[in-house]
Amino acid sequence: EFMRNPCVDAGLIPPLVQLLNCKDQEVLLQTGRALGNICYDSHTLQSQLINMGVIPTLVKLLGIHCQNAALTEMCLVAFGNLAELESSKEQFAYTNIAEELVKLFKKQIEHDKKEMIFEVLAPLAENDVIKLQLVEAGLVECLLEIVQKTVDSDKEDDIAELKTASDLMVLLLLGDESMQKLFEEGKGSVFQRVLSWIPSNSHQLQLAGALAIANFARNDGNCIHMVDNGIVQKLMDLLDRHVEDGNVTVQHAALSALRNLAIPVVNKAKMLSAGVAEAVLKFLRSEMPPVQFKLLGTLRMLIDAQAEAAEQLGKNVKLVERLVEWCEAKDHAGVMGESNRLLSALIRHSKSKDVIRTIVQSGGIKHLVTMATSEHVIMQNEALVALALIAALELVTAEKDLENAQLVQILHRLLSDDRSAPEIKYNSMVLICALVGSGE
Repeated sequence: EFMRNPCVDAGLIPPLVQLLNCKDQEVLLQTGRALGNICYDSHTLQSQLINMGVIPTLVKLLGIHCQNAALTEMCLVAFGNLAELESSKEQFAYTNIAEELVKLFKKQIEHDKKEMIFEVLAPLAENDVIKLQLVEAGLVECLLEIVQKTVDSDKEDDIAELKTASDLMVLLLLGDESMQKLFEEGKGSVFQRVLSWIPSNSHQLQLAGALAIANFARNDGNCIHMVDNGIVQKLMDLLDRHVEDGNVTVQHAALSALRNLAIPVVNKAKMLSAGVAEAVLKFLRSEMPPVQFKLLGTLRMLIDAQAEAAEQLGKNVKLVERLVEWCEAKDHAGVMGESNRLLSALIRHSKSKDVIRTIVQSGGIKHLVTMATSEHVIMQNEALVALALIAALELVTAEKDLENAQLVQILHRLLSDDRSAPEIKYNSMVLICALVGSGE
């Protein structure tokens, strides 16, 4: 450490970088190590190296000297350090790093060596261009092979390798192009293999499988295809295995997948008749905010424009009481917001007096009034539309609660505030008309 500054001050870095073009393997090795030591843990110096074009040089070295274990290791350590910097990823994307790393990976037998390559792959795979390059270079096949070899093992190294490989697989699916390439209209062998992870006995594979489905379910075409081909039952079976003292990360992942699948209009009725709402409601007792958040989002997606389902759920006292409770979850803004939105959605999509009565009896009205003052215009609108329906359909039941929540004062504020969006003012007027109309 104390020698670093004198080395930098003496201007050692540029000549050392030049030496990386040398043919002598021993010189290359010592040069790489010297640069590594000088720049270790210093983002400023590492950025300097990147700007001096060290990345393409090192990638070329890896290709030329892949038989030299010490040089290979030196390159991997350097990549591992540099890949953490955002500016490096763009440079890596212009090299054939993906191809070189996959080639190297295929040769490895020892766990430590694979681990070392994984440590470079993970940060690089955060870049969408490199994700696609890794898929095209055949990384996925390597990962699937590792999963197959390690899934039934209880050796510590194998368990670690299984986790790293399946996590990396999920990461590759986060890129739109790489995901679509692997989906292959639902016929892809990779997609089929990932499906087989869901019923697995390994929690790690169940988790990766559900997360992969959630990632595949990022456009309507994929979602429709998957629902038509029975994915919903697989996910519900998985959730069933995790109801009592279940694995929270698996619950969260499976609910994420169901929520995404429920977005296309044509999937909603199919998923409702498959019993998804009932499967999701089993997790109402969960005390885990991430699970609560996904549960609420899934139900909200399912009832969108589905009047019958919205009415059925809106009359479910246990659900409505839990929503009202979560509307006060000040520590968890996401859960609080989703609870309010679902409460409003139950009224908006059912347009049912029974639902309104259930919500009034459970103490939900004050939350809808508060929601009308949200910082998010979409939530304000949803609240105002729900309140207008309450005023039009069931004002007598809700009158006292609306008064106590100071609805009129809030509407006055929304209408006189110059910053209120036009649609907020419009919906406030609609609500006032409903209040006045019902009162006649």
